[in-house]
Amino acid sequence: MGTPEPLPESEPDHQTGATPPGGLLDLLSVAAIVLDTRGRIVFWSPQADEVFGYTAEEALGRYAADLFVHEEHRDLVIKLFTEVMGTGARWAGAFPIRSKDGSTRLVEFRNMRLLDDLGDVYALGIAANHSTLQRVETELALSERLVTQSPIGIALLDADLRYLLVNPALERINGLGSADHIGRHPHDILPFLDTDTIESALRQVLVTGTPLLDQYTVGRTPADPGHDHAWSVSYYRLEGPRGRVIGVANSIVDVSERHHAATAADRARRRLTLIADASARVGTTLDVEKTARELAQVAVPDLADVAAVDVLDAVLAFRRTADHDEGPEVFRALAVAAVHPTEATAAGRVGDLSAYGADRLITQCVHTGQPVLVAHVGEEDLLRIARDTDAAASLARADVHSYLAVPLIAHNEVLGAFDLLRTRNPLPFDEDDVILAGELAARAAIAIDNARWHQSVRNAAETLQRSLLPGHPPEAHGLDLASLYQPAQASSEVGGDWYDVIPLSGDKTALVVGDVMGNGIDAAATMGRLRTATNAFADLDLAPDQVLQHLDKITQGLEHYIATCIYAVYDPHDHRCHIANAGHLPPALVPAGHRPRLLDVPTGAPLGVGGISFRTTEFDLNPGDRLVLYTDGLVETRHHPIDERLGVLLRALDESRRPLETTCQWLVQELRHPDDHDDVAILIAQATPLPPS
Repeated sequence: MGTPEPLPESEPDHQTGATPPGGLLDLLSVAAIVLDTRGRIVFWSPQADEVFGYTAEEALGRYAADLFVHEEHRDLVIKLFTEVMGTGARWAGAFPIRSKDGSTRLVEFRNMRLLDDLGDVYALGIAANHSTLQRVETELALSERLVTQSPIGIALLDADLRYLLVNPALERINGLGSADHIGRHPHDILPFLDTDTIESALRQVLVTGTPLLDQYTVGRTPADPGHDHAWSVSYYRLEGPRGRVIGVANSIVDVSERHHAATAADRARRRLTLIADASARVGTTLDVEKTARELAQVAVPDLADVAAVDVLDAVLAFRRTADHDEGPEVFRALAVAAVHPTEATAAGRVGDLSAYGADRLITQCVHTGQPVLVAHVGEEDLLRIARDTDAAASLARADVHSYLAVPLIAHNEVLGAFDLLRTRNPLPFDEDDVILAGELAARAAIAIDNARWHQSVRNAAETLQRSLLPGHPPEAHGLDLASLYQPAQASSEVGGDWYDVIPLSGDKTALVVGDVMGNGIDAAATMGRLRTATNAFADLDLAPDQVLQHLDKITQGLEHYIATCIYAVYDPHDHRCHIANAGHLPPALVPAGHRPRLLDVPTGAPLGVGGISFRTTEFDLNPGDRLVLYTDGLVETRHHPIDERLGVLLRALDESRRPLETTCQWLVQELRHPDDHDDVAILIAQATPLPPS
């Protein structure tokens, strides 16, 4: 057999058990010497040079007692030697020896008898420096105490990431004894942790030697499988003498309390942020549907995966009584928001009316005025959440696992419910979520209640406004007419804009457009008075400036209201138009075949100012020409000069000629913005040839 190849220093031979230099025996520099029956040194290990201070050449063949035993110890040594060689007794202990330089060294011995294959007897002495051995023993004892008594979990793993050692603290943390760890990998015994990341970190440290400190890990162990814990984990490579890699160690500190406190603080911060966000985003307008939509959107995704706002239809119609607290309820879905496309939104489309029985959770919520929380939704719960079995099936397919409904209450009246679902968020709703959802619902309910009251008042004002305006313009001699009235889209109340077409004697026609400054029912009522008065003065066949003079006097007595007005009279026989202006924007003239222009009509003062005279001017309005009268809501904005906006009006009129009705709609589409806060009235008259008498 050949001589075996030496092993690399960095890799132990797992089959032969060979260990690279740098182990404990190397650290102790254990020496071996062999004596024959006469006490002569016949074998001498290289380590003996260091322990005894003699070289092999100086020691071999000499009597051990003569070489390094003090004279006063000679008899004792001979006695011990005789016992070992004669009876085979072992002897162990520390003994002072004489070094080459004459000094005394204390050496730790383990002596025993050897027998070879020929029957010859020898004495083997295994020796190490006593101080070195004592130091190592002290360090080992200290290390053992530190490991076993440490409150910090400690583990040592080999190069294959198998546990070699775990201390009692780690046994408690993992809920497994030492025997369950040794020889196994982390992923074998800790399935609830992210062991892929843990083992990747261990390999990185094992290869690079760079420690990873204070790594944050959250999960569960067999010690407490029902609750999450947090640990601060540090990884570092262990090396022996001469850099031999022993393995990789990790220390583990349970920081669950700190983690839970930080999590609670972070959750509180996020909730405060959500409430602040809701304060800024919910209730930006006096519009019921938009306010409901804002509430649903602010809850997704921080609070829920799906949010819906359902308001009692009777509340929207002002039909609900305070003591209505039993039986089914009819809800109108005002808003639905979801963090991702899901079948859960199909349970209630926006605008739908849905009847929910008295056993449904949303019905119980509005009847009791109390939140309804189902932390873990089961099949039976879905049937009580959804309006019917089909909707319940949709919620099941959407993986709805937690449900929360809180009432929308304003001024002690339950308006509806704020419904929340979780599908992807794995956490169930808890009491903290109930408080947060209640806070959001309380803020939104006030905004929704204000919006529905304002919307009711607005609807009443608009109804009054439209009832006071003429219907389809009457037929007029020599004129084709079109009109349009549109209330403000962004305002909670309508204004006092109006238009009128008044037949006069001699086939003439009076054309009127006016605007009462202000809004609401009072402005609409004032507009109705002025329109009635205008019709009365028009019957007197007065000049336009005289009509405005009379209207000015009437307006002065209408509780500080003022109004602007254009009054024009068209005579189809001579195609002349007489016009007077009371503080109104100039009308636009669109001559047939020519570019439109603004009429140069003296502006005058608004009606109600008093003491200001008005002036009548005249111009030609030939067949095919158009006269466009409008209120300021068509052109005025908050961000553009009025001259610029009048230019936009003329450019819109200069485009391809459309029918009159279409032109009214076109002007509103081109010039109006959805956020405009004013009404608009438009009256367009186009001159036509008179038929033969």
